[in-house]
Amino acid sequence: MKPCLLIIDLQNDFLASLETSVVTSLVANTNRLVRTFRAKTLPIVWIRQEFRADLSDAFLEMRDKNISGVIEGTEGAQIHPDLEVSESDVTFIKKRYSAFFGTTLDQHLQEQNIDHLVLCGINTHACIRTAAIDAYQRDYRVLLPRECIGSYDDEHARVTLRYLDGKIGRVVGVEDVVEMARQERRPTHVQNEDCDGVEEF
Repeated sequence: MKPCLLIIDLQNDFLASLETSVVTSLVANTNRLVRTFRAKTLPIVWIRQEFRADLSDAFLEMRDKNISGVIEGTEGAQIHPDLEVSESDVTFIKKRYSAFFGTTLDQHLQEQNIDHLVLCGINTHACIRTAAIDAYQRDYRVLLPRECIGSYDDEHARVTLRYLDGKIGRVVGVEDVVEMARQERRPTHVQNEDCDGVEEF
């Protein structure tokens, strides 16, 4: 197996809607996976969403309601400053929820012979969900470390994870991903906090 760490939308404007403690936890746990993947020379990809100031390339709701955010060239569109981004990492800019829509992400992953994607970022019910589904439809195996994904809408996030887990991918702990990367193999068992006992991948 060859996993890739895919980090989605951990940008200042989006993170501003979350509690400080949630942001701190997201950043710390994501950095833990970044360090683990970097130590094993496994690929790391950052996904940022950004739009022109006139919203001409934004999605319909933003244009219809004149919602302005993650505008190119602004501080709000930048990745959180405490995240450990390296010049050797790859970054893609997206214009819609899914990291695959309108980008060359799939081509890049295929060129790297990636078969597993570890998704981090926000929001669980929107951009994480669509990326997970689009990845699954392209035959990538998807892991969702629960400590590394977040949302401003807890209810929708819970429903989303319940739907994705065991169907589109697996909701796991950050420790499971660390162990997987260190062993450079897929873990045979993980503990799922939402279920009784141990589940097999």
